Amino acid sequence: MKSVVIQQPNELVIEERPRPEPGAGEVRVKITLAGICGSDSHIYRGHNPFAKYPRTIGHEFFGVIDATGEGVDAARLGQRVSVDPVISCGHCYPCSVGKPNVCTSLVVLGVHRDGGFSEYAAVPAQNAWPIPDDIPDKHAVMVEPFTIAANVTGQASPTGQDVALIYGAGPMGLVTVQALKGVYQVKQVIVVDRIDERLAMARRSGADWVFNNGEQSLQAALDEKGIKPTLIIDAACHPAILQEAITLASPAARIVLMGFSSEPSQIVQQGITGKELAIFSSRLNANKFPVVIDWLKKGLIDPEKLITHTFDYHHVTDAIELFEKDQRQCCKVLLTFGK
Repeated sequence: MKSVVIQQPNELVIEERPRPEPGAGEVRVKITLAGICGSDSHIYRGHNPFAKYPRTIGHEFFGVIDATGEGVDAARLGQRVSVDPVISCGHCYPCSVGKPNVCTSLVVLGVHRDGGFSEYAAVPAQNAWPIPDDIPDKHAVMVEPFTIAANVTGQASPTGQDVALIYGAGPMGLVTVQALKGVYQVKQVIVVDRIDERLAMARRSGADWVFNNGEQSLQAALDEKGIKPTLIIDAACHPAILQEAITLASPAARIVLMGFSSEPSQIVQQGITGKELAIFSSRLNANKFPVVIDWLKKGLIDPEKLITHTFDYHHVTDAIELFEKDQRQCCKVLLTFGK
């Protein structure tokens, strides 16, 4: 089989590898589609501190089960599945409190273990989630990105009366817009970014108001409208954002940090305690695949609005470079396998 392998930073090859045999409790997935994420680019460029090389990247992938390992029901053969990349131990403290996404021995497919940019992958059977027949393949491959939004909203418990502010109109900001509007019917969703084309994507995903904070002060614009956000989500992850969010937030608001910067953030504690703000963080997803599959079945979200490009996997280098360089027109890039 062919696999996309990062041999070392900035060295990508399409390599012939033996087709994996599923071990006990595993299934083998013949991969149809995979999505490119920023973390794939970071591994390619050597900017992911968790990755070990060589590595087959890819943690957003969909396909069909074509082999089962010991202890797995053979009736699963032929199932269309989306794969949860989070592999956890199930018994450490985080796992015991419902947070397998921060398991003390966490393994993420495509990061710590070979992932889905390959013609086949062997994965734990419990991580391969069946997809209903009425959900098309290219929506099924988007389950994992939407689990990021499901994890964020699961932390913050949005309501219809919230006024939400999202920093960043990249893929993670946009899936969160769709969740807030389509699933939770949040009253007002405001999206801030410095790229007008990304802000237009946010509008198409349901944002009520978009704002370019490269052109004028966000605080002045909110003050002029008398808006105090009750839910702020940082999907841009610049170290300066947290203090601004604390300043802008309504009393009793919630702030969620979606990503991470290695640079320190300077914050004034009084701004947090004076308003009794709640600050959450979110990493990967904690058992959110069935949640998102249900959202898709009910038509609450629309992955179609985020998919901008599709490439055959042989052109993966072009696909990643487009994803990295064209932030104005490019949102979600899919790779096709086995077609």
